[in-house]
Amino acid sequence: MKLAISGKGGVGKTTVAAGLALLYASKGYRVWAIDADPDANLGWALGYSDEELAKQIPLVNLKEEIEARIGRGPFFSINPRVDDLLEKNSLEKENMNYIKMGGVKEGGSSCYCPENALLRAVLSNLLFDRQDVVIMDMAAGIEHLTRGTARGVDAMFIVVEPGRTSINTARTIIELAKDLGLEKVGILGNKVRSPREKELIESSLQEIVWGYLPYAEEIQEMGFKPVACYPKTFLEVLGEISQEWDLAAKG
Repeated sequence: MKLAISGKGGVGKTTVAAGLALLYASKGYRVWAIDADPDANLGWALGYSDEELAKQIPLVNLKEEIEARIGRGPFFSINPRVDDLLEKNSLEKENMNYIKMGGVKEGGSSCYCPENALLRAVLSNLLFDRQDVVIMDMAAGIEHLTRGTARGVDAMFIVVEPGRTSINTARTIIELAKDLGLEKVGILGNKVRSPREKELIESSLQEIVWGYLPYAEEIQEMGFKPVACYPKTFLEVLGEISQEWDLAAKG
C-alpha cells in the first residue's frame, strides 16, 4: 500500500500520516514514513526524539552523495542506485523507517537538477521497487510527485477541516492530482465537531469522503508534549477508516 497524505497546513495531515504509519507498523507491516513536506514535522509526530531528528539530514542536502551518484554539470544520471542510500539515511524503530526528503528545488538553474533527480529516484524506488507500506506526508503542492511517480501511488487522501480555506486548498490539490493522473483521490474530514461541519465538507466537495475524524482535545494537547502519544480511540477510528481506504484503492 502506497499512500500520499496532503492538505492545507494546520488541518492535521501530519498527524494523520503519523497515525497511519504507526497503525500499519503495529499490524506487522514494514513501513516507510516519508516526510515530503519542507516544513518537516512527521518525525516528531512519529515519536522520534529531538536529538535523533537533529542528526538527520534531508536527502536533498546530501551534497556529496548527490554528486557521487548523480554527477554535476550538463550531464548527469537520472536513474541512480538509491536503495542503500535509503537504508543509511533513515531513522529506524520497530517496523518503521523514517526519511526526510527536503524541498524540491525550483527550476531555472541546471545546478538544481541533480537534487531533483535524486528525489525522483528515491520515490521511484519506494513506490515501484519495494513491497512495503509507504506513507508520504506531502506539502499542499504535492510537488515531489511527477507523472511517473504518481503511477506508483495507490491513493491520495486530502485532509480537510471544516472551513473554507481548507476546502479551497483541497480543490486545488484535487486538480493537481488529476493533472498527474492520480485516479484514487479521497477526502478525510478532520476535527469535525458537529453534523453541520460534516455537512459543510460533504456539500462543498463532490469527491468521495472516505471518513471523518472527530475533534479530539488529546490530539491538540500533543503539541505541548515532548513525545507524541496518540489516544487509542484516535488510532481505532483511523484503523476503521483505513479499511475503507484499502478497499477503495484496490477497487
